[in-house]
Amino acid sequence: MVSPRPDAPAGPSTGTTSADWTVQVADTIESVVGSVRDKTAVPLETVARALVYGILIAVVGTAALVLSTIILVRLGSYVFRVWAVYLILGILFSGLGLFLWRKRRPAGDSSKK
Repeated sequence: MVSPRPDAPAGPSTGTTSADWTVQVADTIESVVGSVRDKTAVPLETVARALVYGILIAVVGTAALVLSTIILVRLGSYVFRVWAVYLILGILFSGLGLFLWRKRRPAGDSSKK
């Protein structure tokens, strides 16, 4: 009588059961979906957060600038005449605008001046 090979499977199955196969398929689907989510949804969520926080900071910053200018005019009008306060704030804002204008660079220019 011929004895079976020691490395041959004992039964008719090839070594994997149907339960193992379904678990492997479920794990593969879960890993693929997780990978797609990590590459698409996470960056989009980061961009959306940056946009929301950026818009919020811009709105609050603009409101703070306007309110602080109003407060400076009101407080300055107690010390100076109103036209002098407007002159001082006009010079300050014009100087700030000219400073920022000098710092700008055209779109294609990468060299510093």
